Amino acid sequence: QVQLVESGGGLVQAGGSLRLSCAASGSIFSINAMAWYRQAPGRQRELVALIRSSGSTNYADSVKGRFTISRDSAKNTVYLQMNSLKPEDTAVYYCNANVVVTTLYEYRYWGQGTQVTVSS
Repeated sequence: QVQLVESGGGLVQAGGSLRLSCAASGSIFSINAMAWYRQAPGRQRELVALIRSSGSTNYADSVKGRFTISRDSAKNTVYLQMNSLKPEDTAVYYCNANVVVTTLYEYRYWGQGTQVTVSS
């Protein structure tokens, strides 16, 4: 089994910054893509940012230039640095990872989510 544990959410004023972390643990052989999604009340879950094992990244248009995704492969951890936060960034943020487990099968795992609230 693999667990993803997120941290770093909270309440921040508009224009502020937060840094989210997500650590993967368990029967991990390797991790391919890692990503952050978010879901606001009444809305569908959406991709915020993704980082591949190569280090290449993709971002939602709404966060380009403000958010930065990074990973520490040695620690099986992915980060999301969020700057210039806006009230519309308010959501539950979920970590996601495509993990190759020790049996060499690949599975997709989700974290439990962390709340980010941006006040105006």
